[in-house]
Amino acid sequence: MNGAESLVRSLVASDVEICFANPGTSEMHFVAALDHVPGIRCVLALAEGVVTGAADGYARLAGKPAATLLHLGPGLANGVSNLHNARKANSPIVNVVGEHATYHLQYDAPLTSDIEGIARPVSAWIGRAETASEVGPLGAQAVAAAMTGAGGVATMILPADTAWNEAEGVAPKVAVPARRKVDDAAIRAGAEALKKGGKNAMLLLGGKALHARGIMLAGRIQAATGCRLSGQGSNALIERGPHLPEVGRIPYVLEVALGYLKDVQQLVMVGARNPVAFFAYPGKPSELLPEGSARVPVAAIEDDLEDALERIAAALDAPERFTIAPKPALPAMPSGPVTLDGIAAVLANLMPDNAIVVDESITTGRGIFAALAAGPRHDWLQNMGGSIGYSLPVALGAALAAPDRKVVALTGDGSAFYTEQALWSFARENADITAVIFANRRYAILQGELTNVGVGNPGPRAVDMLTLDRPNPDWVKLAEGHGVAAERATDLDGFAAALKRAFGQRGPRLIELVF
Repeated sequence: MNGAESLVRSLVASDVEICFANPGTSEMHFVAALDHVPGIRCVLALAEGVVTGAADGYARLAGKPAATLLHLGPGLANGVSNLHNARKANSPIVNVVGEHATYHLQYDAPLTSDIEGIARPVSAWIGRAETASEVGPLGAQAVAAAMTGAGGVATMILPADTAWNEAEGVAPKVAVPARRKVDDAAIRAGAEALKKGGKNAMLLLGGKALHARGIMLAGRIQAATGCRLSGQGSNALIERGPHLPEVGRIPYVLEVALGYLKDVQQLVMVGARNPVAFFAYPGKPSELLPEGSARVPVAAIEDDLEDALERIAAALDAPERFTIAPKPALPAMPSGPVTLDGIAAVLANLMPDNAIVVDESITTGRGIFAALAAGPRHDWLQNMGGSIGYSLPVALGAALAAPDRKVVALTGDGSAFYTEQALWSFARENADITAVIFANRRYAILQGELTNVGVGNPGPRAVDMLTLDRPNPDWVKLAEGHGVAAERATDLDGFAAALKRAFGQRGPRLIELVF
């Protein structure tokens, strides 16, 4: 057994079941080991940003790590953007990066680089094998590190000779420490703030507190105090549906966010951080809470959030049973020309039950979250790191983690271009994904930001940098060229018809909505 085989066996022993890969020469023994050792499904992606984004999406649904396989420092660097997003989402990932053989590094060959330096900003743990016998144990440590606390990226560097040399044994699974329980003083402070604030208090949730059990506990607290429930502006996964209390979300637009929070006098945070603006704007605040509001951090993202909520509920003598407020009525099914409200209404009316929605509709989709409050049970996934090109890869990973559920990826054309190669993996894996490309032929978010940061009367060259025309992209042809069936809609009636066709069958589909 060589080092690569010992690594695969150790990963299997630690319950890793899938590897997203874009390998090169240094990783060939690991590639061979994936074939020789049963237990890990290998998924090829044509770009490293797809590899890392897919691992993020898988982790969010599976609740455990996928492995990646990347080719040396440049391959890792190509995948860093979506590793940044994964780090912000606390997604557990075992990031395997190939390296030159240990004895070859001294020659500074063309692909030699500082892999640790590239990995450090996005990694919670970094390990480098020096001998083949270290490889298996390091793999087990990497899985445990990825699962510790709220989860994170564990980067393991695998020199080629440690992969091909003989190794000793297989490392057993390493125990993951239990999440820390917050102290009683923090629980008391949170309960007192919520009771004092009443309807002017907000329970701000993040991480696992936004899964079903956490939301139901938060609903008990709301029933006892009258507080508002909200997630952060972006969240790794929110479970939603008529079976759960509705949890809001802090809006992206600064002025709207300030209005959303203007009446909050007591902010109690469980798995969430103090809300701040996405960017700085001249003459505008960075912190979103009104001056004088109390901030009460009860539990950090890595703590035992469900335990914290349960103890707050107990401190408030919150009812075990409560009535979930009825959801708003579905918006009327619209017709005619494309409007942003119309897009949201069509999706709310047609969304399949128990779907997974991957949201990167930065401007076009701002109303979709609210509209889907009236929709069926679904999970809502967002980009927590803000680095675009996240949605298509994350949709791939989510679809492979939950193959019995429909995945709906909502993205603008500008964002989709960053990782369009994911479409090829959609087709190869026959992933049940409907990708909706909002093709407004521009970086609409940046056109708005140009005004927000105080740039007045931009000239033609500035405007030209923010448009996606000359030529107009053709997403139908792009999708078909990657093996994904696609169609174009130009009004709400055509959009609804296309969605019905896509939702009525399994497998990958793309809809380009041009407006």
